[in-house]
Order: sequence, then C-alpha cells, then structure tokens
Amino acid sequence: MPEVRFDRVEKRYGHRPVIRDFSLTIREGEFFTLVGPSGCGKSTVLNLVAGLEPVTSGEIYFGDRPVTYLSPKERDIAMVFQSYALYPHKTVFENLAFPLRLRRVPQGALQGEVQQVASLLGLAGLLAKKPAELSGGERQRVALGRALIREPQVFLMDEPLSNLDAQLRVQTRAEIKRLHARLKTTTLYVTHDQEEALSLSDRIAVLNKGAIQQIGTPMDIYRCPSNTFVAKFIGSPQINLVPGRLHPGPPAHLDVGPVQVALVRDPALQADSPTPANSLDVLVGIRAEDVLIQGTPESLPGHSASVVDREPAGARSWVTLRWGSAEIRAEASSDFLMPQNHSVGVAINTERLHVFDAASGARLPWIALPPKRQHGYK
Repeated sequence: MPEVRFDRVEKRYGHRPVIRDFSLTIREGEFFTLVGPSGCGKSTVLNLVAGLEPVTSGEIYFGDRPVTYLSPKERDIAMVFQSYALYPHKTVFENLAFPLRLRRVPQGALQGEVQQVASLLGLAGLLAKKPAELSGGERQRVALGRALIREPQVFLMDEPLSNLDAQLRVQTRAEIKRLHARLKTTTLYVTHDQEEALSLSDRIAVLNKGAIQQIGTPMDIYRCPSNTFVAKFIGSPQINLVPGRLHPGPPAHLDVGPVQVALVRDPALQADSPTPANSLDVLVGIRAEDVLIQGTPESLPGHSASVVDREPAGARSWVTLRWGSAEIRAEASSDFLMPQNHSVGVAINTERLHVFDAASGARLPWIALPPKRQHGYK
C-alpha cells in the first residue's frame, strides 16, 4: 500500500482559496485523519486525492507515482461516504459483488471474495437482505465491505459515522480500527469529531481555513497543542484559556489567576522562539482534568475558588469555578454536590500548563518547574 504525498497543493474556487500551501505525507499503511470544523477544507482534500476535483496547483503522489492529473479510476482508490450510497434494489450480496462484476471476476472467485469480506465484517447472515431491511450500522458495514472488496491502493473515508447514533458510532469505530489493524491499507479519514480522530488515528492533521495547524500523534496534539486553535478544538471539555502575564526574568515566572508559577525554557522548542526582552501578555491553557478541587480555601492559600455551576456527566461532573477574575472548568467526581457560590480550594497541575502568545495564539517555549522546585512561588 503506497504512501500518499501532497506537495504544496492549492485549491481555489475563482479567487477564493480553499486549500492553501498543503504539504503532507501519509505513510504507507497508516491510518491518518484530517480533523477540523465544518468548512475547513477536509472533504475538499479528500476529493482532490480521489480525483473528483482538480487541483489548482501543486502535486499529489501515490508512492513515487504522480496522480494529480489521473482520473479517479486510474488512481485505484475506494471511498466511503457519510451517506451509504448503496443500491437499494440490490441485496447485500449484490452490493458487495458489484465492484467485482465490473472487473469481470469469474463467478466462483466472486462468490468466495464476497463471503470472505462478509465474514470479516459480520455480514454473512445478511447477504440476502436489501439495504432497507438493515440498521444504519449494518448499512455502513456494507459500504465498508464494498470498498474493501476492491483491494484499493488507498482507502478514503468522508465522515462515515456521522449518520449513526452515539452507540453505533462507538461500535462501528471499533470495527474500523480492528479492520485497519488487520489489513493495513493506507487510509485517509475525514471527520469533524475530535473524539473519533483521537481514538482511531495513527496520526492527525488539524485543519483551519484550508491550512494545516498541526500534525502529530493523538497524544502529541493533545499534550502539546501548537496554538490556541488546536488547544480549543482538541479535547472535551474545551481547554480553559486564562489570561496571564509572562515575565522572562531572571528568574522567569508566570502570573496566572491569583498565583505565580516558576518557568524554564522548553528544550524541545528552544530554537523556535527567542526569549522576549520584556514581559508579555499570554493565554494559559489548563485542561479540566488538571484542575483538582480539594479541601477548603484555608488549606490552599492563594488557590481559592467559588462554584459557579455543575454539569453531571455520568461517572464524573464538570464544575465551573470562579478563580480570581477568570472562570475555569474542573473535573470532579459524580457525587460532587457543592452549591453555587460555595468556596473551595483548587490545586492546579502546573507541570501541564500550556503557554500561548495572547496576540498570535502561538505556543510559547516555556514550561513550569516541578512543584518541589517552585522556590517561594505561590
């Protein structure tokens, strides 16, 4: 299965750019996801790979083979859409067999291949049924099977789970993941659902307004977002972004909420940004799971907050707190019952703070010292 490479691809409709300076390599056998809000260009990228739309400039390669100007048929791809696009008058067997009949596969071999794919996807007992007799999850599995049976070079999926209910989405997601682990077909997946992207992907590209914001593994992007857009888009609930002031020192420190945090330069990002000469305004990213509600305000001087709201979410609750002049969300147990305006103590996991430039939104190369080395800081 080949790698897929984009070399400075652009797509414009008239004078309106939709995809801008798009360079990306999807590795051989990789499950790669494009994620971003509606209208960011995800499906357009998929259509460019499939040959359903022409590029305005740049090149697309499958391995070493340029495919930019090849027809969809010549590219040898298979695509699964959010609408199942099944033939309603044909049985499951005939829907699966259709690509093989186009290739004039002999009947004996055709029977065997259909049975094999049906068994792989749990469709063996449904081959005589028509799409109207199937559930949404079963229809999507037939659509997946029809794409797989072609044994394409590249597998493209455009929001394939968006029409399913929550439980079916989780089940079908697990099936797709097991299928890819078994077949290792190079796969480009498009979704606006960041939870889907995090659970399925080997790597992710986050798009906004036709441009790549960050590429990395799910955990790379979650733990080290490159800017405030990525930080807000990836993760649920949305990350807290609290105004702060960075003082480069020496000693370097951060004023955020009612506390100060000692900082050092992040060795992994040192070359990306010079040390500012003066203090600057920043946004400090704090994920809800890194805000711990504990004790009373008296037991945690400088870390008091008041309860604004509580949202039960099954095994846990999301609690909105007034912390200094900012509101932040924290994770609490399901039995958290503190009333509104009740004062609590909060502890912030400062080692997992994210510091962004307030003007540009770009990540800054500063990390907190471990708490035991926060000499004299509150």
